[in-house]
Amino acid sequence: MKYIGPHVSASGGVENAVVNAVELNANAFALFTKNQKQWYAKPLEKETILKFRNLCEKHGFQPFQMLPHDSYLINLGHPEKEGLEKSRAAFLDEMQRCEQLGLDRLNFHPGSHLQKISEEECLNRIAESINITLGKTAGVTAVLENTAGQGSNMGFRFEHLAYIIERVEDKSRVGVCIDTCHSYSAGYDLKSEEGYQATWETFDRIIGLRYLKGMHLNDSKKEHGSRVDRHHSLGEGTLGLELFKRMMKDPRFDDLPLILETPDEDRWAEEIVLLRSFQE
Repeated sequence: MKYIGPHVSASGGVENAVVNAVELNANAFALFTKNQKQWYAKPLEKETILKFRNLCEKHGFQPFQMLPHDSYLINLGHPEKEGLEKSRAAFLDEMQRCEQLGLDRLNFHPGSHLQKISEEECLNRIAESINITLGKTAGVTAVLENTAGQGSNMGFRFEHLAYIIERVEDKSRVGVCIDTCHSYSAGYDLKSEEGYQATWETFDRIIGLRYLKGMHLNDSKKEHGSRVDRHHSLGEGTLGLELFKRMMKDPRFDDLPLILETPDEDRWAEEIVLLRSFQE
């Protein structure tokens, strides 16, 4: 079964993310458990945690149908001590929030070298950051998101993600989220039938499909291999609808949270309906 929904607002309390997902007739959703543009947030209140858990149970959302995302400020591969320590503390807080809410995975961008250290050193720092955090938490999987390769961001090659995973001590608690827009911009040809099959064969060979814990379904405003991250509404970008038709019929993506991060939230409900129609 396909589980589809957008990254919904949690404004006013994380429990509102569930309400917003239900209103869109989604059976999956993503959320921020705190303000993604701030380093610090007050701890989750017991009442808030209980409301979130109760709403999830009421509407049938199990942990695997939700893909929370961490703050965009966090850089687990930061080249400087202060920035790295600040990022690690914030990431630990995000993982602990997931624990409290009963969420079983946390999606995050790997990190950036900022042109100050080598790519290898950056990847090593990311893996070390994950190991430190997993050692202080339980039950939540750290889910690396592939990137478009914009600027100094790491994670735009499957080899980057595999390198990190290889160095994570508890491999039962590490996974990957693949973003269709990022993949295409990074140079993976998901658009053609041949390219689609080749991309997933490459992913399975280098990383392993067993590590796939979620997906972001986005069209792209930029061309193949542009290394620029610009999401577009489904069918309106350079990827087109054929990719999403293939994905909706591909059993490899059953029982995963398939998350829309398309820019026009007024179209999310119709995009969900559209994706479901491709399964018929």
